[in-house]
Amino acid sequence: MSAKVITRFSPSPTGYLHIGSLRTALYVFLFARHHQGKFYLRIEDTDQKRKVEGAVENLQSILKFFGLNWDNEKIMIQSQRLARYKQAAEQLVSEGKAYYCFCSEARLADLKKIQEQKKMPPMYDGKCRDLDLAEAANRVASGEPYVIRFKMPKTGQTEFTDLVRGRVIFDNKVLDDQIIMKSDGYPTYHLAAIVDDHEMAITHVIRAEEWLSSTPKHILLYRAFGWPAPEFAHLPLNLNPDKSKLSKRQGDVAVEDFLKKGFLKEALLNFVLLLGWNPGTDQEIFSLNEMIEQFSLEKVSKSGSVFDVRKLEWLNGEYIRLKSPKEFAALCQPYLAAAGIAADDDYIERAVATEQKRVKVISEIVAATEFFFKEPSYDPELLIWKKLNRKETAQNLKMLAERLSQIAENKWQERALEDEIKDFIVASGRGTGDLLWPMRVALSGRKASPGPFEIAAVLGQKNTLKRINQAIDLLK
Repeated sequence: MSAKVITRFSPSPTGYLHIGSLRTALYVFLFARHHQGKFYLRIEDTDQKRKVEGAVENLQSILKFFGLNWDNEKIMIQSQRLARYKQAAEQLVSEGKAYYCFCSEARLADLKKIQEQKKMPPMYDGKCRDLDLAEAANRVASGEPYVIRFKMPKTGQTEFTDLVRGRVIFDNKVLDDQIIMKSDGYPTYHLAAIVDDHEMAITHVIRAEEWLSSTPKHILLYRAFGWPAPEFAHLPLNLNPDKSKLSKRQGDVAVEDFLKKGFLKEALLNFVLLLGWNPGTDQEIFSLNEMIEQFSLEKVSKSGSVFDVRKLEWLNGEYIRLKSPKEFAALCQPYLAAAGIAADDDYIERAVATEQKRVKVISEIVAATEFFFKEPSYDPELLIWKKLNRKETAQNLKMLAERLSQIAENKWQERALEDEIKDFIVASGRGTGDLLWPMRVALSGRKASPGPFEIAAVLGQKNTLKRINQAIDLLK
C-alpha cells in the first residue's frame, strides 16, 4: 500500500457506545496502525434531536480506556462546520447537480403511501427536480421552507470495489434523490461525511454493513465535487443468537453495561476482534500489539457474526486467570465495597483468590465469596453426609474441631491442613465425606464452594473453629 493510510472513526453522540461501534473503532484503529498510518476521531452530531448531553466526553473516555488513541489533536465536530456544508450544497445547486425542494412533509407522506399501495419502492418523485433555478432562489429568499436534494443519474450503474465484499454494482435508477441539506440548515450524513472525509484526506472508510447501500450515493457525490473517493470496506453485521440484528431488546449492547458487569477491557476488545475477523490460526487470545501486527481486511468475513455471550465469558475467564492475586483483588474491591463488604486488603486478596479460577465475570465475586465476610446461614440438614444422622455428624465435627485446635498456627496453610486432616481421617477409620462434607458446609454454608482446606486457610484457626462449633450447636 503506497499512499499514507488515514482512517477515521466517526460516532454520533447519541448515548452509550454500542458494542458494534467498539468493533468498528477497533478495526479502523488496527488497520491504520498495521499500515503505520493515522487514526482520526470525528464527531458526527448533525442529528441534533438524538444528541445526548455528555455523550461526546463519554465516547472519548471509552476509546482512551481501551487504548484506541486518536492522532488528531483537534477533533472535528460537524455541528461547528455548518457554514462549510451550506457552501458545498449551494455549490452543487449552482452547478445544476443539486436542487431546492419545497415539497411538504404531508405531500411526501401521501407520496409514500401511494407507492406502498402500488408496491413501488419509496422514492422521491422528482417534482422539484427541474424547477427553474431563478424561481427556486426567489422562493428561498421569500422564506419558504426547503431542503436541498442531490440529482442522481437515472441511467447507468455505479460500481466500486469493497475491500471486504469485492465488486459491488448498483443500478442508478434505484438511487433516490437524497437530501443533502435539511430544512433546519443541518447537512445530512451523506453530504457532511463526504466533505469531511475529503478535507481530512481520509484514504479508507471502514464502517458497518448498513452503509453499503449509501456508498454509490457517496461515490456520486465525490464525482460531483471532482474529488477522488477513498476506498471502502463494509463490516458484517453483529447478530443475536437467533440471527436477528444485535439490539438491546435481546440483552446488553452498550460497552459500559459489559464493563459494569465485570468484563475486562482486554477480554471485550479481544472478543469484538473475533466478531467477524479470523486470524486463520488456532490463536484466540490477542494482545493489542498482536492485533495490530496480524490484522488485515482480507481476514474479515462477509457474513454476519453471532454475538455469543458464552464465548465472551470464556475469554473473560481466561484474562481473569492471567491477573496476579493483587490485580484480581483490586478488580474485585469495587464490587465488594458496593455490597457493603469491608476487610483488610490482605484478607480480601486471600478470600477472592479462592474463586479466581472459577468466576467468569468480576461481579460474580460478591456472591461467590460472601461467606468469607459474613457468617453463613443454612439448614442444619445440609451438614449431614449421606446415611449419617445428626448425632453422628455432630460427633464427627467435634472430633475434627479437636484435631484442628491442635494444629500450630504457623502450619495453618491449605496444603499443611490437608495433609494433617487426611492423615487424621485415615487413622480415625471414618470415610472422607463423613468429615470433610460437614466441615465444608460448616465453613461456607453451601453445597458448592471451594474446598474445606482452602476456606479454612483463609478464615484462620479461630474463625474456622468458631464456625464448626456453631454447626455442632445447630445439629443439637
